[in-house]
Amino acid sequence: MLATILFITLLALLLFSVPIGICLGLATMIVMVFVDGTPPMVLLARSVVTGADSFPLIAVPLFILAGDLMQHGGMSRRIVGFANALIGHIRGGLAYVNVLACVFFAAISGSSPATVAAIGSNMIPEMEKVGYTRRFSGALTASSGMIGVMIPPSIPFIIYGVTAEVSIGKLFLAGVVPGILFALMFMLVARVLLRNDKTVQESTTTFSGAGVWESFRTSIWALLVPGIILGGIYSGIFTPTEAGAVAVVYAVIIGIFVYRDITFADLPSILAGSAKTSGTILVLVIMATAFGRLITLARIPTELAASITSLSDNPIMILLLINLLLLVIGMFMETISSIIIMTPILLPVATALGVDPIVFGVILTVNLAIGFCTPPLGVNLFVASGISKVSIEQLSKAILPFFVGMLVLLMLITYVPAISLALPSLW
Repeated sequence: MLATILFITLLALLLFSVPIGICLGLATMIVMVFVDGTPPMVLLARSVVTGADSFPLIAVPLFILAGDLMQHGGMSRRIVGFANALIGHIRGGLAYVNVLACVFFAAISGSSPATVAAIGSNMIPEMEKVGYTRRFSGALTASSGMIGVMIPPSIPFIIYGVTAEVSIGKLFLAGVVPGILFALMFMLVARVLLRNDKTVQESTTTFSGAGVWESFRTSIWALLVPGIILGGIYSGIFTPTEAGAVAVVYAVIIGIFVYRDITFADLPSILAGSAKTSGTILVLVIMATAFGRLITLARIPTELAASITSLSDNPIMILLLINLLLLVIGMFMETISSIIIMTPILLPVATALGVDPIVFGVILTVNLAIGFCTPPLGVNLFVASGISKVSIEQLSKAILPFFVGMLVLLMLITYVPAISLALPSLW
């Protein structure tokens, strides 16, 4: 009864376009006030305070700010230039440059929509100049942008690590191999789609060792970011949260004094934009903590786990059902809120099947990352549509071949845990 009222209230608030963070808090409060047998209202206040009192959570606004500073500081443009110098000479090379640039920028931003915006604004116009259709360029960029939440640092991994109380450092490592596999898959799909396309220019540049070196030299400060962040974390010099602070300081110094693409006068607007994004996420996280506490006390995770396991005693089928559920949720819910709500519900089911919590974090994140590329809530599609001036309907059709590849790799990651555990096991 409590669960039914709670989720009906949440759905009703969502239908009235109330922000998801407020929906979670209001639904929790309404149930506590009007339903007998629920905990007292003090639980809501206590949960909000304890939810905000998290040192690892500080990493979220820090990495958001670092990503904004690096995007405005010209790093994305130089990364695209370096990727083009490396593989732009290959037939259809700009498609590969697009994917490779997304990989490089993913290791800076930790955000999927930010990756699409930063790389797409540079790549989509350039690809159109040499014969690529805007539909193809937009679909490829929207797809490749999902790598932004898999290659570390990843904001969804941080949120999952806080929610599930697992090592964020191990989660970062676990996303590396899957992220690279997705990049290779997107390149392969692009190659298949372009094999008979005679309108695409054979190459955009001539390979030159000197040109690669020059491009590398100008982009070295951007390419050093992943090494500084991950090297510092895994060498024990600083924690993932402290790595976010280091990234912010580094981005300010490089953007102002080295690349000189931003000035001190630009900082207030960049800080304001980052604060707005961070505030939205943190309110959501805090309210979701109270919501999660209530559903746990109502034994909803236990009952749902029993319902799922009652459908089949085959672990393969149960994991398939979990994936289908997460794919649907990713189509309709924002990623951060989905992680916070679904982790306490589904993690016990996964661990009961013998799935490592680190592996489940990757499975959860990949499912929801696919949601970035699927309507009606596909944020990557909206960003790519705005840049390419192609309708969401057209992009949704153009992205289907990439979507099939995503599903294939999702199944591989789900049933071959060694892919995610390869690097964490070495640490």
